[in-house]
Amino acid sequence: MEEPCGAGAAAPLRGDAEEPKQGSVLFLGGSEVKSCAVVKYSSAPPQAAFARLQEKTDLKLPPANWLRESAKLGPAGTTILGNSKKSKPFSSFGMAYDFIDSVGNDVDVVSDSENIKKLLKIPYSKSHVSMAVHRIGRTLLLDELDIQELFMRSSQTGDWTWLKEFYQRLIDQKWQRKKKSKEHWYQKAILSKFLYYSINGDGAAQPVPSTSKQHQEGPVAGESDEAGRASWPAPFEMPSSLSEDPGASNQGLKNDFVRNILWTFEDIHMLVGSNMPIFGGGRYPAVSLRLRDNNKPINVLTGIDYWLDNLICNVPELVMCFHVNGIVQKYEMIKTEDIPNLENSNFSTKVIKDIAQNILSFLKSNCTKEGHTYWLFKASGSDIVKLYDLTTLCEETEDKYQNPFTMPVAILLYKVACNMMLKKNQNKKHYGTIRTLLLNCLKLLDNGRHPQIIASANYMLSELFQLDEPKKEDSADFPINGNSDESYSEEEEEMPDSDENGSYSNSSDPPDDNKAVAIIKSVGELSVPEKYKSVHRIRPSCAFPVCHGTEERCRLVLNHVLEGLKSVDSSVKKEGDLPAADPSTPIPLKYEDESTSGGPESLEKQMALFLDKMGSFQKGKHCSQSGMIPGSWQYKMKLQLILKSSRAYYVLSDAAMVLQKYGRALRYIKLALQCHDTYCCLCGSMLPEVLGFLCQCLTLCGDIQLMLAQNANNRAAYLEEYNYQTKEDQEILHSLHRESRCQVFAWATDLSTDLEYQLSVSCKCYEAAYEILLFSNLKSQNPEQHIQVLKRMGNIRNEIGVFYMNQAAAVQTERVVSKNVSTTEQQLWKKSFSCFEEGIQNFESIDDATNAALLLCNTGRLMRICAQAHCAAEGDFKREFSPEEALYYNKAIDYYLKALRSLGKRDVHPAVWDSVNWELSTTYFTMATLQQDYAPLSRKAQEQIEKEVSEAMMKSLKYCDIDTVSERQPLCQYRAATIHHRLASMYHSCLRNQVGDEHLRKQHRVLADLHYSKAVRLFQLLKDAPCELLRVQLERVAFAEFQMASQNSSAGKLKTLSGALDIMTKTKGAFQLIRKELVAETEQISKDRSPAESVSVSDSSAGLNKEEVLKLLGIFESRMSFLLLQSIKLLTSSKKKLGGSSEEEAALRTNKQVYSLLLRATANKGLSLLERCELLLGLLEQLEGSPGLH
Repeated sequence: MEEPCGAGAAAPLRGDAEEPKQGSVLFLGGSEVKSCAVVKYSSAPPQAAFARLQEKTDLKLPPANWLRESAKLGPAGTTILGNSKKSKPFSSFGMAYDFIDSVGNDVDVVSDSENIKKLLKIPYSKSHVSMAVHRIGRTLLLDELDIQELFMRSSQTGDWTWLKEFYQRLIDQKWQRKKKSKEHWYQKAILSKFLYYSINGDGAAQPVPSTSKQHQEGPVAGESDEAGRASWPAPFEMPSSLSEDPGASNQGLKNDFVRNILWTFEDIHMLVGSNMPIFGGGRYPAVSLRLRDNNKPINVLTGIDYWLDNLICNVPELVMCFHVNGIVQKYEMIKTEDIPNLENSNFSTKVIKDIAQNILSFLKSNCTKEGHTYWLFKASGSDIVKLYDLTTLCEETEDKYQNPFTMPVAILLYKVACNMMLKKNQNKKHYGTIRTLLLNCLKLLDNGRHPQIIASANYMLSELFQLDEPKKEDSADFPINGNSDESYSEEEEEMPDSDENGSYSNSSDPPDDNKAVAIIKSVGELSVPEKYKSVHRIRPSCAFPVCHGTEERCRLVLNHVLEGLKSVDSSVKKEGDLPAADPSTPIPLKYEDESTSGGPESLEKQMALFLDKMGSFQKGKHCSQSGMIPGSWQYKMKLQLILKSSRAYYVLSDAAMVLQKYGRALRYIKLALQCHDTYCCLCGSMLPEVLGFLCQCLTLCGDIQLMLAQNANNRAAYLEEYNYQTKEDQEILHSLHRESRCQVFAWATDLSTDLEYQLSVSCKCYEAAYEILLFSNLKSQNPEQHIQVLKRMGNIRNEIGVFYMNQAAAVQTERVVSKNVSTTEQQLWKKSFSCFEEGIQNFESIDDATNAALLLCNTGRLMRICAQAHCAAEGDFKREFSPEEALYYNKAIDYYLKALRSLGKRDVHPAVWDSVNWELSTTYFTMATLQQDYAPLSRKAQEQIEKEVSEAMMKSLKYCDIDTVSERQPLCQYRAATIHHRLASMYHSCLRNQVGDEHLRKQHRVLADLHYSKAVRLFQLLKDAPCELLRVQLERVAFAEFQMASQNSSAGKLKTLSGALDIMTKTKGAFQLIRKELVAETEQISKDRSPAESVSVSDSSAGLNKEEVLKLLGIFESRMSFLLLQSIKLLTSSKKKLGGSSEEEAALRTNKQVYSLLLRATANKGLSLLERCELLLGLLEQLEGSPGLH
């Protein structure tokens, strides 16, 4: 319950009062002091009006209800100490446990109100001050450290001897226990009786029989002493329950205050515990009740005490009852804001504010180490306040567990971290804070005594590092420069002391002060405004390590996981140490009700079947070899740690994959799967998220095996990476092997040198992942993962299909030509075809048209390899295009057409569409070429073959895109030109061999001429096919010669000859390209040649086949010579008969001149290839300039 109280009310403590106000401002003594109190918790009953005692009531006589438990007085009544009750040494921890949200962040101080008052009265009081101070984040916990009680305990038990010796050596050499005076106990008893009288309904004194007077003094002192001693636990005495619920322990860590108040005094936020009785009702809604001796005036200390009590509890008025020697005299009402101005107790509220701020700054500046116990001490009558670090002093003398604060501090650090972890996703800037809390907690704990907290803290530390997030978030979410108040370092450097910021330098102190962390040389300094400033930021720099890479982050996670595993393993009893079975305890029998199966149980069955299918899984072995009991904290924690390590190794493997360190990636995924193996063996029930993660591991393992298969050249380096192992990894494996040695997925992580095995393992990994997705119903929960696994399955089946296809092609190449197709080849075809078929199904099931088209394309390629195999089997003797070849080429065409149908249109994936079209065009072209070159005349008629060749060639042209600009465009143009050339040659051949049907001859003549023209036009577009262009032109010349042979008239012959010579002149472009290539080659040779080197004539440039050029050049010269000679003969004959025209005469002269030059050139065998080309170019230019005979 949490209620705000204003200055005029204590809301949770009264019945019908005015509406409470939060954040009230009290105007006290003319200066403004801000005070706001919010009651976070109250166990007090609804407050009742106090009974005003009659005048002359004798308070020395005990009332009838004295020392009886009273709800109205709460603890104040039962201890008879009223609101001055002694604090318990761990009271602040009890409050901190209850209000864990406030610790470390919002609150500056957590303490008993008595300790707060004692600190603020230091400059006014000569009394001694002894307090333990602990820091948790920005919060300081203050507890009374009763030296007298401690040393009494030390004398009896031997504990704290080191502190007693230190105290006697440096502070009080003649220490002895100081007893309380009789007057002290008398005043306590009078106050207690007054309070009991005040809660009586009728207000009359009701004395008890005189025999009870023995309770007035004796029991008071005795009870007080016993209470003080009982509240101190022995060092590190912690029951086993404390680790489960530290707040519920019986070691004085309970929050037993009547109310807990969040008090803001100026800018200081304090969580304060108070037991002050508050009365109310009627005209006075909330008042505090005080008893004063009329003969003794109120002094400053008492005034401050009353004022602070009322401020903390937001009580607006104080009722003072005056007595003389125990006889009630009168009552007086005083407003809270008037208390600082009372006669004889006048004090400045502004000074109290300055004292509070100075003390807080002094403590925050010097109590810098979390987990350490600091001791704030001021000797009685002294003006010097000293601060000691008891943790450091304790470690110098004895072990740290001699400090009884060690365990409560460690538990509180742990609880604050746990609380922040629950909210960690809300604000990641708290990660540094959580990490420091946990590291400081671990420093305080002993593994032998507190393995559970240590294991849990290490697990939480590992959880701080987000393994499944991108690296960029490291810098985005975690402050690095420490400007944020939320970041602080684990080891904080001491800032140099400054006189401006408070004179607590110990350089000039006497020798007995050299153990003090800091000193206030005079309590008067505390009253000076801002004398002490907090020179330390609470958290100067970021404790959360800035990881420079994924590997570093994962290594930190694994380090914490390993520490957690060690802690768990050390706490697990060996089998021989386990207690014998209790005969009175029944042994639970596990049975299965068939009617309830179908939920998680059926999933477990399916998982067991799957694991059995995957490898050497031992059924029914869901138990730990180390003796861990299922359901125990060790069992639960180890499962969590194993899963965390598995995730860390997975991330490491993934990062290694990105870096192409495939050997390292396989080692890490092997460790991840080994962690998973142990988890499977320990845990009977598999959570869906764990199965989902197993799918990820198997998928990544499949990726790694595929990459290893594709990068076989670096196998030695990968093997070295794979075999390397850190000490940390070995220790984690050792912890896993304590529980189980089953290796369900060992098959998946072997580094093999066999390519086929690697590919099959990769495929099996994907299949295993897919199977898990199916039976665990993760397919619907995580459709993206399902799609990714199916894509990988399709891809690996394509890879395996290509592998078998290439093997078949290799076998075919090595086979003797005349041999038939071997069984090995056929088996490889079947395997390849099966893989492609399954891959196509995988891609089609997820509507991946592009990849399905690629696999269909590969299947088409396989069909072409099958066709080639049957082609090779025939041998060259009487070679004919076989039916088997036709069958497989047609199958290939079917698969390519299916691929195009799968894509639908080019826009889906232009590159794949173009590739399939090209392959389809190639298949038609190959089939047509083989039919043309190796015509199956034994089975088909010539006309039928020519028709099929023509159709196939035209289909090849259809799928050969010569217009789209792309890298493949020149290839397409070359292919189209070649097709036209082949068709023209075919029709030319038909024309030569055909007799009879004149219509058909004419058709063939037209088609031959058409295709020759198209071939020439396309070859002219290409700059790297001069030989092909020259060959086509020569065939056109031969075609013209064939036509001329069938002509009878001279005029017709002359016209044909003129056309043929015109074709000759158009070869000039081809010769220019040849000359250019030869010149470039000659220049390169002369540039590169050294005196000792020579280049043979037969060597050819990269783009020119010289032998081919020489052959074509010879034919060209021969045909040109023939045409010129025939032209000269016909022109001469025509001139004699008819008397030729001037044009004919000019042509005759030119032809004779060119013919003469050509004869001389051919007769000169010493000319180089380049010189012959240049000569021919000159002759062609002369011919080009001569008048035609058209």
